[in-house]
Amino acid sequence: MRIGILGTGTLAAALGEGWARAGHEVAIGGRSQVKAERLAERLRHEVLAVPPREAVTGCDAVLLAVSWDGVEDMLGSVGAADGALAGMPLMDPTNAVTHGVGALLIEPGESMAQRIAGLAPGAGVVKAFHLFPADQWTRPPGDGRSRVAVAMCGDDAAALRVVGELIRDVGGVPATMGTLDRARQLEEVAGFVIGLAFAGFDPSSAVPDL
Repeated sequence: MRIGILGTGTLAAALGEGWARAGHEVAIGGRSQVKAERLAERLRHEVLAVPPREAVTGCDAVLLAVSWDGVEDMLGSVGAADGALAGMPLMDPTNAVTHGVGALLIEPGESMAQRIAGLAPGAGVVKAFHLFPADQWTRPPGDGRSRVAVAMCGDDAAALRVVGELIRDVGGVPATMGTLDRARQLEEVAGFVIGLAFAGFDPSSAVPDL
């Protein structure tokens, strides 16, 4: 597949490396072309550094790997409001939470994923990759680590299938939790995990081992 990654941070780097290693064509588009070029050079595997609009052109899937408060600007730069991402799986790993506390910063009754769907009409938005730290995806699959379940949700069955494949390619197991109206629940879980971690607790110790 050709995968467009919008962003140049740690998650963009980790998943870009994993997908390139799996044989996918990866194009990085960031607000800074210099940072995109540096990241592409570091990832090797013929990863491309291109302007954001070019990164999403002709893609099989797009990862929106920017901070939650940069989402609107980034989607605007690629023409999402005009349908540039229509029919395309759009992965949303954002967490709109208070730093160190984990409380959601969006209004009750809405989710960041649903907000993104409104900003990118026609895109197959899938909430995924928002829970684990980036270094979860930097080691090759099959290196002895246990395979983690990646919770995801979305309204587009085809987009969910594509994202499921990409999850497997970096060593995860896709766990579809329902349609996009469950995205807020997944985002609340991320806030809970973040809050525990910053309070000095191991989040896994707070989840029953069933």
